[in-house]
Parts: sequence; C-alpha cells; structure tokens
Amino acid sequence: MKPYEPVARQAPAPGERIKNAMTCDVEDYFQVSAFAPYIDRASWPARECRVEANIERILAIYERHGVRATFFTLGWIAERYPQMVKNIVAAGHELASHGYGHLRASDQTQAEFSNDIRSAKALLEDIGGQAVLGYRAPSFSIGHANLWALEALHDAGYRYSSSIYPIAHDHYGMPDAPRFAFYPHGPDGLLEVPVTTVNMFGRNLPAGGGGYFRLLPYALSRWMMRKVNREDGQPALFYFHPWELDPGQPRPEGLDAKSRFRHYVNIERMEGRLEQLARDFAWDRMDRIFLEQK
Repeated sequence: MKPYEPVARQAPAPGERIKNAMTCDVEDYFQVSAFAPYIDRASWPARECRVEANIERILAIYERHGVRATFFTLGWIAERYPQMVKNIVAAGHELASHGYGHLRASDQTQAEFSNDIRSAKALLEDIGGQAVLGYRAPSFSIGHANLWALEALHDAGYRYSSSIYPIAHDHYGMPDAPRFAFYPHGPDGLLEVPVTTVNMFGRNLPAGGGGYFRLLPYALSRWMMRKVNREDGQPALFYFHPWELDPGQPRPEGLDAKSRFRHYVNIERMEGRLEQLARDFAWDRMDRIFLEQK
C-alpha cells in the first residue's frame, strides 16, 4: 500500500484534552461473524434480541458522562427497532452504517456490496432523519484484496469509512495500512479512519477496543490510548458492541474454544470499564472529530 501521510490535525488549545472518537457497532450477539458456522442466518428473526436493552444502558452511561458517540448500525437491526435508532439520534449521537445484514465486504461481489451499502444508508437516513456519512465494514473486512470497496463507498455518498484495521489478525487486518486517518484516493475522496493501534517492537498492537479491551488490564488499555494522544498527537478511536455489556445473553452450543473465549472473556467487567473509560478521556462523534477539521 502507498505510504499515505496522516491527515493534518489542529492541536488542542492549551489545557484542553484531545477529543477521542467513541464508537459502537450496533449488532446483536447472534450476528457476530465468529458465530456464523454455529448460527444459521435464517434463524435470526426467531432469536431473542437483546440489543434494545443494551443500547439503553449504553445511552445512560453516555448521558451521565457527557459522551457523544457514533453508532455504526446494521440495517437489519434498525428496520426492526426504529425507535431505538431515533433514541440514539435524539440523544445527540451520530448515526452511521454497518451495512444491512452483517455480511463481510470481502465475501460480497462489487455489485452486492454496492447494493448493501446503498440500501443500508437509505434505510438509516429514513429512520434517523439525518445524513449518514460514515461506514464500518463488518469484521473490518476491507483490505488489499478489495480496496475497490472504498471507491464504492464514496460513490454511494459516504464521506468516511472505519473499515481497515492495521494489525495482523486471523480474521482480518491490514498491518501495512496507515495507523491514522488518511485519504486512500486523495483529499477529494473517502477518508479512512483506522481503529487505534500503538506501534511497539516494530509491530502495531491493538489499542482501540473490541475483545482486546476486555482481555487486557484496563490500565494497559488506558496507557496505550494516552500514549497515542500524548506522543502521536492523534485522537484515539475506540469501538465495542452492545452485546459486550450483556453477561446474560444466550450462549450458543457447540462453540469452538477460541470463539467462546474471545466472545465471553471478562464480559461481566465491560460495563464498569466503559464507565471508567468515559471518565478518563474526552469523547465525541467521528463526524465532528474527523470531518469538521477538513
């Protein structure tokens, strides 16, 4: 990949903390990509949905701490829970797209992907009543083999994506991608904003949420994000899922050991950690942090 330079950023005023981007991928527990071999997609409509209650808890945390965030929302979820989507928007948060049915971008043809991102955008805008500018691919499934997806997003009217994760992972990742926001096709095109990493020992290490946030000690995650703010002068980008705050969710049978560990490790501690994270950093929506400085 061409070594793009990070987007230039304005330094915060003296005494002002860097605002970091808080994001949530709005999907339910049975839609997780790692569960695909165990949960038939056709069974989704019959399964117990818990996303509404979990989103209510998240919105309450954000309200207590003055956090504004970006919610990358599945069209499948929005279609079934339109009032939840309206509550997100009414609370001052950004509504963004996670596609319609949680299909990996890398598993779709160009025509299928284009239809998916356009239909999801139209559906979310119709329900939420605001422009949808951002997109995150399920499982960060844009990489070297399908960079055409970034142009498709721009053509569909999106202004930014958060779909490339610059780490090595067995399910996703593009380790040689830039660590911070960049324009893959020039400043008139789509902005790509990777999830936060720190570079240590010549390798990018995950520092922006997901299962790593539950696995690692909270103090280590906080140190890594502060390092990005202090030494790189960049906002951190954090992400998580509503099901990560839900220890009582149904547990599918037959999961392999790795998927079971990744999904459930420290899940009972997540809500408390999210509360602490909200206190320890300044947070805002992605559109305000990355688009308003353009």
